Amino acid sequence: MLLELSTTHKPASDLGFLLHKNPARVQSFELAFGVAHIHYPEASPERCTAALLVDVDPVGLARAKGGPSGDRGLLRQYVNDRPYVASSFLSVAIAQVLRSALKGECKERPELVVTPLPLQAKLAAVPCRGGEEFLRRLFEPLGYAVTATQEPLDPKFPEWGESRYFTVQLTGTKRLSELLSHLYVLVPVLDDEKHYWVGDDEVEKLLRFGEGWLSSHPERELIATRYLKHQRGLVRDAIARLVADEEPEVEEIDTAALEEDQLEEKVTLNEQRLGTVLGVLKSSGAKRVLDLGCGEGKLVRALLADKQFAEIVGMDVSWRSLEIATGRLKLDRLPPTQKERVKLIHGSLMYRDTRLEGFDAAAVVEVIEHLDPPRLAAFERVVFEVARPGTVVITTPNAEYNSKWETLPAGQYRHRDHRFEWTRVQFQDWANGIAARFGYGVRFVPIGEDDPAVGSPTQMGVFTR
Repeated sequence: MLLELSTTHKPASDLGFLLHKNPARVQSFELAFGVAHIHYPEASPERCTAALLVDVDPVGLARAKGGPSGDRGLLRQYVNDRPYVASSFLSVAIAQVLRSALKGECKERPELVVTPLPLQAKLAAVPCRGGEEFLRRLFEPLGYAVTATQEPLDPKFPEWGESRYFTVQLTGTKRLSELLSHLYVLVPVLDDEKHYWVGDDEVEKLLRFGEGWLSSHPERELIATRYLKHQRGLVRDAIARLVADEEPEVEEIDTAALEEDQLEEKVTLNEQRLGTVLGVLKSSGAKRVLDLGCGEGKLVRALLADKQFAEIVGMDVSWRSLEIATGRLKLDRLPPTQKERVKLIHGSLMYRDTRLEGFDAAAVVEVIEHLDPPRLAAFERVVFEVARPGTVVITTPNAEYNSKWETLPAGQYRHRDHRFEWTRVQFQDWANGIAARFGYGVRFVPIGEDDPAVGSPTQMGVFTR
């Protein structure tokens, strides 16, 4: 099996320091199930690639009674796909051969450990139970651009159809330890066939290598189930601890949101924003409305107060935000006629969701700037190609206006979780591209004080089909 890690960070050869492997020589490491080799097909200041080749010995495994999990019959213990495809054997190799990089340790270049780098990971053959859609559901929410090519059963006989194997390329700006942690956990999840016995220590590994990303992943339950080989007791324990570990992160995000509200308090921007969005939705004539990224339910509450909106669905990726929204909306105490009008659902804007189809309008208020730029393409398809409401309202900060706030240091975003903040030209170029690709018209509306030099604090795009 083959994993290639590449970067164009300057100098790119610093990858050797992060991996603790010298680009000038080939190194080999004995493993319990075979041999792992590290070499560098390219190592220049402009681009560097490290290749991890894991040579699994199926004969040795069979003789040691450690053959692939679930094998039946003597022949399959010796003849199988394990030497060639990315599986839990690769995760073990990463943990043993790239241990320091996985832990985020580097004495020679400590600043690089905490620096997001332009990285690319290529897996030569990935068995995926669930197909390309499932593969994307795992990696796209983590901010990767995913390229997946399904391999034929036999290139000489195309009529035999496609195999369950994919050549996969993941591209993103990440810390190297992040990328390796994602691969360590998710490669066995794709395969869904770990080669070794799973016990309590595997729960600890899952929580350790999933720290900082797994608790908020929209597929965390399925990830835990597959990683722990469908052992219900272990899965329940892992999910319970993930939910408990999620609380501090949610509180931090709430604190950051409060800081943003305080920054904008002088112009009561949040009220103006919600009022403007509500006015656009009302004037569109919409009766069935989506609030995508509904957070704690402020817009949902405003929509619920207007009888024009017969069906209101709020969706968010955070369970905690939905719990807060449920409490603030007092859903358990609403009269039956009111309660029938509103629904809160858990979901991600990163992949197709049939629950979002058939609505008159959708609001996406201060959401896109929380997405990594590579994830925007998935967001565009979900909203404008799949859900495809008649009207879509998107608001986002105007980066030019930031200079007007004395308390906001130059170059800093309004919210600690923002991944970008666009100028008016950047937002309009993006919105016009969407309109052209998906058959919408778009107009732009300023929200808040409209300064002649820097524009308004919030910019809004109104898309109509």
